[in-house]
Amino acid sequence: MTAQTPSSQARTGGRVLVDQLRLHGTERIFCVPGESFLDVLDALHDQPAIDLVVTKHEGAAANMAEADGKLTGRPGICFVTRGPGATHASIGVHIAQQDSTPMILFVGQISRAHKGREAFQEVDYAAVFGTMAKWAAEIDDPARIPEMVARAFQVATSGRPGPVVLALPEDVLDDLVDCADAAPYRTVAAAPRAEDARALADALAEARQPLVIAGGAGWTDAAVRDFAAFVKAWNLPVACAFRRQDVIDNRDPHYIGHLSLGVSPKLAERVRTADLIVAVGTRLGDIATDGYTLLEVPRPKQKLVHIHADSGELGRVYQSALPIHSGVVPAAAMLAALPAPASIGWKDWTSGARAEHEAFVTPPKPHAELTGVDMAAAMSHLNAVLPEDAILSNGAGNYTVWLHRFYAYKRPRTELAPTCGAMGYGLPAAIAAKLRAPEKTVVCLAGDGCFLMYPQEIATAAAHGANLIVILVNNRMYGTIRMHQEKRYPGRQSGTTIANPNFVAMARACGAWAERVEKTEDFAAAFERARNAGQPAVLELMTDPLQITPAMRVTDLPA
Repeated sequence: MTAQTPSSQARTGGRVLVDQLRLHGTERIFCVPGESFLDVLDALHDQPAIDLVVTKHEGAAANMAEADGKLTGRPGICFVTRGPGATHASIGVHIAQQDSTPMILFVGQISRAHKGREAFQEVDYAAVFGTMAKWAAEIDDPARIPEMVARAFQVATSGRPGPVVLALPEDVLDDLVDCADAAPYRTVAAAPRAEDARALADALAEARQPLVIAGGAGWTDAAVRDFAAFVKAWNLPVACAFRRQDVIDNRDPHYIGHLSLGVSPKLAERVRTADLIVAVGTRLGDIATDGYTLLEVPRPKQKLVHIHADSGELGRVYQSALPIHSGVVPAAAMLAALPAPASIGWKDWTSGARAEHEAFVTPPKPHAELTGVDMAAAMSHLNAVLPEDAILSNGAGNYTVWLHRFYAYKRPRTELAPTCGAMGYGLPAAIAAKLRAPEKTVVCLAGDGCFLMYPQEIATAAAHGANLIVILVNNRMYGTIRMHQEKRYPGRQSGTTIANPNFVAMARACGAWAERVEKTEDFAAAFERARNAGQPAVLELMTDPLQITPAMRVTDLPA
């Protein structure tokens, strides 16, 4: 049989894939290289318009892609190899799913002929990621690469954004194929109807103690401006959902706090006693609702207006009096256009809630027995010296309570924090942010346990000139777990102590400037040195292991 000669238009599947990525606007890819997608790497050699960021761990690569998607509103792109590469990267998919972040994870796969035999590193990606991603599939025909990649971008960005996983058999990538490119994707979003606006205006007119809860994904600068104009015109108090504090300038007199871990008790009571809740963009998850207690399931006592981009989310947990299917951009435009009445009857309600918030975020006097750096004072210093557009990232741990309580976010897309509570997120996210906005100050906050998830990525930052600042909060333990352990099993510490390395030496070995800070009064000068280091910087703050939250010490817990 005579072999067919490929046409002059034939490309490898790997090159077709890279051409589609460029066509859809991809500027950066995060990866750990693998032999399963060598054809993609070869095609990237000839595509200098795409920046390839090679990380040290697939989990970090996926976290970087997720953070990039948060910052741009376009899918963050990650490539990993089959089997272990994909399972390592699964944390990024889970974060993107819970945070509603557009992201596409491409996974190298075994050859099609070997499927079903439990071949080396074989995984059924559609089965593994099917409940974690918006869509998970395998491309089994190189001619379908344009079609399926276009669909991936469309799915990741439309409605409620989220992650897509595409598996790429290695023989699909090295096959020659003559196929047409797709057209660039276009995002789609639902918009509110005229009757929705009228019904919302009627609900506001009837309210006496209204409260807005804002959150979710997809907030653009225009949406933030429209939303701020709405709450100002109607003099409405606004609480932000968990780790969505950058939806509104926290200095705005209408901002009344953060529905988070360590929520202000007075803010929680405001939510309970409100007669109208307008939830914009947020799913109203368990943390924002304090375990679904601030609003009762399935029918809240408060009249609920729920605005969300995903129709499947409306009525999923809460039966709202007025469900509005809309993305946050058209929703915010609708809100800004609502004509406010000449007289509004809840002035004292809003100002009282703001006064309670200002009291709550005023740093308390340090405990008389506090040792090490006072985190409240450190956060107050960041508030005073960081530019308004500084980007702050964090992972998970009790150290985040100080950040979320005492730092005021001032502009949209300046908070990078996983709502799923993933440890290790802060450093990879900060690297992605610094690469995306090198002119901005980027600060990562990480506990010692959190930092040790991906400490090697300091070397990635150094290799790519991402001169971020890491504030490493070292209390020599897994603080959140210790707190819960002390509550349930007082005095029986087990498994929560960390035997830490020399963080300063580790950071320097990875190419960073590093310094340890042991006293509160030394923090300001050390932070300034870090800002001027001209390279990635790590500030290790020695903190009091007994001070597990701003208001609680281990010794305060009942024995």
